[in-house]
Amino acid sequence: MTPNARPLLVVDDDDAMRQMLASFFRDNGHLVEEAASADIALERARDVEFDAVLSDVRMPGRSGVELVGELRRIRPGTPVVLMTAFGSIDSAVDAMRAGAFDYITKPFEPEAVRLAVERALAYRSLEEENRRLRRAVEKTAKLGDLIGESPAMGEIIALLKKVGLGRSSVLITGESGTGKEVVARTLHYHGSRSRKPFIPINCTALPEGLLESELFGHARGAFTGAHVSKVGLFEKADGGTLFLDEIGDMGAGLQAKLLRVLQDGEIRPVGANHSVKVDVRIVAATNQDLDAELAAGNFREDLYYRLNVIPIHIPPLRERPEDISALVFAFLHKHSSGRNATISRDAIQWLERQPWKGNARELENVIERALALTDTDEIGVADLPTAGSGPDPTSVANLEALLQKVGQAQFTLLELENRYTAQVLEMTGGNKVQAARILGIDRKTLYRRTQRRSKGDESPS
Repeated sequence: MTPNARPLLVVDDDDAMRQMLASFFRDNGHLVEEAASADIALERARDVEFDAVLSDVRMPGRSGVELVGELRRIRPGTPVVLMTAFGSIDSAVDAMRAGAFDYITKPFEPEAVRLAVERALAYRSLEEENRRLRRAVEKTAKLGDLIGESPAMGEIIALLKKVGLGRSSVLITGESGTGKEVVARTLHYHGSRSRKPFIPINCTALPEGLLESELFGHARGAFTGAHVSKVGLFEKADGGTLFLDEIGDMGAGLQAKLLRVLQDGEIRPVGANHSVKVDVRIVAATNQDLDAELAAGNFREDLYYRLNVIPIHIPPLRERPEDISALVFAFLHKHSSGRNATISRDAIQWLERQPWKGNARELENVIERALALTDTDEIGVADLPTAGSGPDPTSVANLEALLQKVGQAQFTLLELENRYTAQVLEMTGGNKVQAARILGIDRKTLYRRTQRRSKGDESPS
């Protein structure tokens, strides 16, 4: 018996065949029990949970197909491989309809039956891992898309449930990628304003003049090109929530106008001679240290206190590794495109040891990429883009190192392309399908590049 021994049940009324198969799988390191009929097999299955069942189809009393149906009722997670000496398309269809995992025809080579059972055992492992992950997720604190097992996430979710019915301003702080907008959306859609708009805007996305017009709107003729009046985001969010991301980068002029909105509950569009009342809950977020910005005079103290009525800080992912398993399962569900995708325990443990400088956003990227590149439904440690001994050629650090070499050696753009392509091919072990996905090109283009490189041709692809 080996450490990886799995409990199997062999069912066949032919004593010689049953004993031969049982001996074969024992020699392969498994724990094997035998049953001479479907009824005996069902009795054993009620007492023992087998990882797979190998059964003949034609037996006295219940058939193997009937056994499959009964096992699905009492042991729904147990895969059954059926064997028959009377193979036909109809019997194979009947077996699969009954719920058999696989169907093989006698006579067969030992290797064929071994592979069929090993596939069934692999399927069983996937199902068990899925159940384990689902149980882990069920134990997590959850509110909408916000999940976590850590005490910090549990406290955040509990706080959101408390303050969802109010209209007080909220200030969310945390590193980039921690999920500040997810928290803001969860607050909105699980609060009293859920039927009204949730409108996000990044305060660094526009120059200050355009951001002012975007937030407050403008009157016709307010500035060159303002041929018609425009309703701003504050008015569009009336009754709902306006999410101001990266509030720490807002200029002094806009900070003063935002303070007036918080104090008076009204806005004045650019170029207008009248004010407009608005009922908007403001949720702001930043990855900056606002205390330091206050000390430096870059952020208004009065605005800070108006925004920071309900402070929420999201710790970085490296400080709450217990959240990783639940996040991974959520990302698998989001990006698996209907596949029964899962991840090994070793891979989860590897992920829990990483520093995650990009936080949950980086973790999601890793899972999405692994799903795209893996050829199976289970992500293992080897499938993780940054796992293993070699560096990840697509990482920022390696791109910067490559660019530094470019400056020193004065490579042409074409030479840089060749070197980067070669680096990605090396990282994927020469797998051109994976390399093409990472490079964002089709396989024909990759083939032309590799041919060009092997010939020393410097003409573009």
